[in-house]
Parts: sequence; structure tokens; C-alpha cells
Amino acid sequence: MSSSQILSWDKLLNDRRLKSSSRDKTGDPRNEFDSDFGRVIFSPAIRRMHDKTQVFPLTTDDNIHSRLTHSMEVMSLGYSLGLGIAENEQFLKMTGLTTEKAYRTLPVILKSVCLVHDIGNPPFGHFGETVIKTYFQGYFAKSPTSLTDVQKEDFTSFDGNAQGFRVLTKLQVLDNAYGLNLTYATLAAYLKYPNSGEINKSFLTLSKRGVFQSEKEYLNSVAEHCGLVKGLLFKRHPLAFLMEAADSICYLIMDIEDGFNKGWYGFDELKECLKDVTSLKTFFSTRLIAPGLRGSEITNMVNLRIEIIRQLVEHARNTFLDNFEAIYEGDYGEELILTSGLEISRNLKQFCIDKIFPKNEVQSLELTGHSVLTGLLDYYTHFVFHGNSDYRKRVKGLISQSITRAALIENVLPLKADLYDLDEYYKLRVIVDFISGMTDQFALNHYQKLSGQRIT
Repeated sequence: MSSSQILSWDKLLNDRRLKSSSRDKTGDPRNEFDSDFGRVIFSPAIRRMHDKTQVFPLTTDDNIHSRLTHSMEVMSLGYSLGLGIAENEQFLKMTGLTTEKAYRTLPVILKSVCLVHDIGNPPFGHFGETVIKTYFQGYFAKSPTSLTDVQKEDFTSFDGNAQGFRVLTKLQVLDNAYGLNLTYATLAAYLKYPNSGEINKSFLTLSKRGVFQSEKEYLNSVAEHCGLVKGLLFKRHPLAFLMEAADSICYLIMDIEDGFNKGWYGFDELKECLKDVTSLKTFFSTRLIAPGLRGSEITNMVNLRIEIIRQLVEHARNTFLDNFEAIYEGDYGEELILTSGLEISRNLKQFCIDKIFPKNEVQSLELTGHSVLTGLLDYYTHFVFHGNSDYRKRVKGLISQSITRAALIENVLPLKADLYDLDEYYKLRVIVDFISGMTDQFALNHYQKLSGQRIT
């Protein structure tokens, strides 16, 4: 970048909305991004995350992370990353942002998108995504359908990121098809995978179906208004890289702390895994409490967590700044902490693979999730498309009316219309919207009722 070239953030910080806002700003000191955060924090979908799996399904242990507590911690790190960027003179010079403008926008947007980054995840964690994908791969193989191939892929390649974009833009419905009606900049920063088309694992932004066909027009609008169009593809918003980093840092270290709190391993086992990590050698040699002292294991674990987070946040911020021009131009295709923070990240990920994911408690409850989600999808696809109208009438009343209403509104159908006025794609969309929005316990209870295992 030449010394005179400014990488403008005017479009990247676009505070307009899909639908013009009518909020009363009288006596309200908040900017539009502050308003976004308010809309998010009061969203019912945020509240439901308190009973959604992070790693441990259906846990009754209050010390273990839920999807909500994980997201709150991601929000904290995202805010810290935003502050670090906002006060960086190099960044301010490259972008032409004033310190005040940077402080009033970047950390606030990151707070919102970090809090909602998992808002579309189904019950039972990431394995729930696998169950839904696998179910529809079998469903379309045996069921005649009018869906196009790309429409079918919305279900066979189901992803929580795409479902989250639908939650934010459609499903938090009042009287229109704009959901929470967040700003263009916030929606853009949420999109880790701004892709509604073919999946290509070779490119970061194309490696998942990040937007369904039902929200394709909104993706196009967000990309255009934020200046993210690059040829036939869309660039990631730069802040999406920081959101991704905050998420990765939290799940890497907090999953390990959860396993420690469950008593699955001691601090010494974690220390053995990380002892050769260059950046942690000083910590291990100078900052550990001697074994045998009261609370030494817990204290050492907490201090290690603090040190790892500090290092990885610093790695993410520095990598972002060092590669900012490539990120801005859409030419950067790596996770921020998988470059300079690779050694810590790789060891932590391997520790999770060895010590947490194979545990019987995790795997057995994930298989419970498979039975529940597969069962619910079976019941609802069977009854919604049943040849007998008596079955169709009964199942219609079980599905959340707000979910059905959102689909009717986005299809511009009259108020007297119902589920069966939707086409096949949207009937399936409603089923998946309903089931993926359930909490773990609600999904389990609902399945047990439908299958006759419980009555109340």
C-alpha cells in the first residue's frame, strides 16, 4: 500500500438497514450499531442458547459452558480485539478512521456479531448439524421432490451459520420479513461464509453454504452496500476474521477447562501437552503454584487459560494488522490464529481430540441427539406431507406459529394463508427452522411426546 492510499471503511461501516428504521432517536445517545446490540441482546433466540449444547449435551452441571455462556465469552474477546484495533495508529492511518469513529463502531459491531455467531446452531451442538445434513441426504435419495439441486443443498449441506443469517434477517419476526433488521455492516461482519452457491473447500469464504437460497437476495444486498463484491464472488468483511478468531480462542481453551472441571484429567496432563510450546515455556517455568498447595491445580488452570487467551488475542490482532491490505482486498484466506498462533492452537486442538471428544459421556449423548433430531425430522416430514388431511391438520398446530408466519410473510402470502399454502421448499424450511431453533431439552421432551414415551 502506498503511503497516500487509504483503505476506506465508509461502506464497510454502512449503518443503513435492509428496511429503513423508524426508531425514535430523541434523547437516545446510541448510534445504529449500539441499537443493533440492543436488538440482539433482547432477542428470544439469544435466550434459547442457554439450553443449547456447546460440547456437552443435556448437561446439568452449571460449571459447564452452554452455547450462551460460550457466546458471551466470545463477545468479550471480540470486544477486546475491537478495542485493540481501534487504538492502533497503523490501522487508523491505513483506514482514515478517527479514533472516536473507530471506538464507537468496531468494538460495538464485534460485540453483536460475536454474541450471535452461533445463534443458528441446532440442538446438540455441531453434531446436530451433521444429523440434519445426513437426514436430508437420505431423505432426498428416497423421496421424489420438486426442489432444484441448489435448493436441496440448503438441507443436505445445512450449516448453523446460514441458519443464523436466516434467524437474524427473517425469523425474529414482527410484521415484516426483515427479522431484527440489523445494519448492513453488522450483517456483513456476521457472515463468515458469504456464499449461497457451490461449496469449494479450497477457499475459506466458499468452504460452507453460509447463506440459504431463501436469504440469497439479502446476501446480495449486504455485499453490495458494504462494498464486498469481488467479481462473481463476495469478500469477507474484515471484522468477520476477528469474530472467527474470538470464537476459535474460546472454544479451544474453554472446552479444555470444562473437561478439567469434570475431572477427566489433571493440570499436569495439560501441561505435558503444552510443555514444548515455545511461547508458554516462560509461563510454565516461572508462574505456576507449587503442587500440593490448596487450590494449586485450579489456580494454575485459570492462570494458564488467562495466558493462552492473552497470547492468542495478541496473535490474532497482530496477524490482522500485518495482513490487513490482503484482508481488505479479499485475498487473505486463513484463520488469524492458525498462523502466528499455530503452535498453541494445534496442541490444544489435539488435546481435545485425545481427551474430550472420545469420552463416553459426550458420544452417548450425541447419539441421543441423533435419535431425537432424526426422530423429529421423520415425524414432521412424514406428517406435513402426509396424504391424509387429518394428519396434516394436527401437525400444523404443533409447529411454532411465529415460524410459519415468518415463512408466509417472506412469501408475501395473505394473512388467512397457512403452512399448506407454501411450496415444498418452504415447508421443509419451516420444519428445519422449527427443529433447529429448539433447545436441547425441549427437543428431547418434544420427541418423547411425539413418540409416545411420555404424555406430559
